Amino acid sequence: MYTFRSHVNVKGVICLIEEAIVRYCAPTLAGLKTGSIVAVPVCGEEIIHEIKSLNKRLVKKGLCVMPLKRGTDKTLIYIYRPDQLLRDLKNSLSCRLLQEKGYCSASPAQCIFRLMQRLENVDEFPHEIGLFLGYPAEDVQGFIENKACSFKLAGCWKVYGNVERALACFEQYKKCTRIYCDCMLKGASIEQLAVAI
Repeated sequence: MYTFRSHVNVKGVICLIEEAIVRYCAPTLAGLKTGSIVAVPVCGEEIIHEIKSLNKRLVKKGLCVMPLKRGTDKTLIYIYRPDQLLRDLKNSLSCRLLQEKGYCSASPAQCIFRLMQRLENVDEFPHEIGLFLGYPAEDVQGFIENKACSFKLAGCWKVYGNVERALACFEQYKKCTRIYCDCMLKGASIEQLAVAI
């Protein structure tokens, strides 16, 4: 179990956000996963300033960081790899699932904007959010059609398709997170941990 600082002053905001990203988004930083989401207990202008700073530092590694939803006491941050997201959203099943949920384009920017709208207008996460996180489209479809029931395996996501592939992926994500958290605790910066692909 990793314990991260929870203080929130100007320097603390930076540490809190970066530590949360490493802890919950390591596979995306490593290039193993299209995107990740993390909620941080920070809101207001300091979060926007830090997200802009992170983008400047991580764009050369092929990463983008953005606020998906801002609340009164926390902000939902999305970190993703635009090239991988574009590839994922071009999948024919992904396109169909998004169209069924009112997405009018396969453009990642427009799809993210639509996802942000959906997050504002529903009480729970829109189920298609898995497509933005790199989950297999067949598993996202299974989750939607089965209303989160009748899955073959539950791990990082609920699996309806290839169990063996999912198990290998879960193990890879777990190992990556452990290594990245250890490196961060030893002083590695988020730029050092982010892999350029």
